Amino acid sequence: MKQFFIFSFILAIQSAVLFRAAAEQRRWPPREADAWAKRTGWLVGCNFIPSTAENDIEMWQADTFDPVTMNRELGWAQGLGFNCIRVFLHDLLWQQDSKGFLDRMDQFLAIADKHHLKVVFVIFDSCWDPDPKLGPQPPPRPFIHNSRWVQCPGREYMAHPERLDELKSYVQGVIGHFRDDKRIAFWDVYNEPDNLNAHSFDWEEPTNKQETVLLLLKKTFVWAREMKPEQPLTSGVWGDWSTPATPAAAKIVRMQLAESDIITFHASGQLKNFERNVRELQRYGRPLVCSEYTVRMMGSFDPVLNYFRAQHVGALDWGFVSGKTQTIYPWDSWEKHYTNEPAVFCDIFHKDGTPYRADEVLYIRSITQATFSQ
Repeated sequence: MKQFFIFSFILAIQSAVLFRAAAEQRRWPPREADAWAKRTGWLVGCNFIPSTAENDIEMWQADTFDPVTMNRELGWAQGLGFNCIRVFLHDLLWQQDSKGFLDRMDQFLAIADKHHLKVVFVIFDSCWDPDPKLGPQPPPRPFIHNSRWVQCPGREYMAHPERLDELKSYVQGVIGHFRDDKRIAFWDVYNEPDNLNAHSFDWEEPTNKQETVLLLLKKTFVWAREMKPEQPLTSGVWGDWSTPATPAAAKIVRMQLAESDIITFHASGQLKNFERNVRELQRYGRPLVCSEYTVRMMGSFDPVLNYFRAQHVGALDWGFVSGKTQTIYPWDSWEKHYTNEPAVFCDIFHKDGTPYRADEVLYIRSITQATFSQ
């Protein structure tokens, strides 16, 4: 009980300070967001991690950073007519070696730019394992979707909100360094912040996680805006955001929609689901980007991608090349035992670059109007 009152007191004090700071910051007015959308054009692409990495720590650590694979696989993205990729970062990499981390980010941006791809960087992420660690990552657990993906930050921060300000240098160091970089489309400051990882790590999550996330989300918008980035900021709503499961989740959703310069969201299912999502979010009067979609057992690219193009809604599917993340397996692989590869869940290409579905690749190119040659 004493711990609860201490946490509540910290939350109240920090929230008051943050709201004063937020009042001094400037969320983009709709006309500025619309001008950005006009300059940028329709964003179409995917979430990306090279097939040789199982999480963002392995992707970015010096010993496992793999520009050769990145270059090859981003060439396949260019071949589909994609022009944007969404990529996750991690605070532990900043703590380990901030200069080396920024140098590798710059190298990655150069590779993406070579293939005419803008980049969306994700700063924080509430999904999967709450105990990230630097160093060699354990091998993937066989047949399990995202078996080694890690949260950012980990529960050492989520359980201790008094430590959140330690993350300020990471947020401002990264965004400040690239604040005017034309290769970056926008900043996604927090991925699925209210996600409690049901059926995978929910029993390991701190009881106060969503309350701490709410505080960190507000801090991150404030910290990011202090760097005056030329790219817009956002945090995407996901799941059934119209009816959040907890009061804290409801506050998180309201903050995401109130603070984002452009509105981003995650969705899956049949076309009617996307139509409902877009109608609901268009009332905010800001550019829309669906920053995660495509779950094959619930629907696919056709006809959703054409709908997004017609509505000028950016579209970044989840998954690209089958690899160590094992997102070819469904979410239920955390509970259901698989012994071999199922009908593909996410991902477009096998590791050797051959498509899982040739007709799907042809459809994507028909929408992006790609001109492709080997």
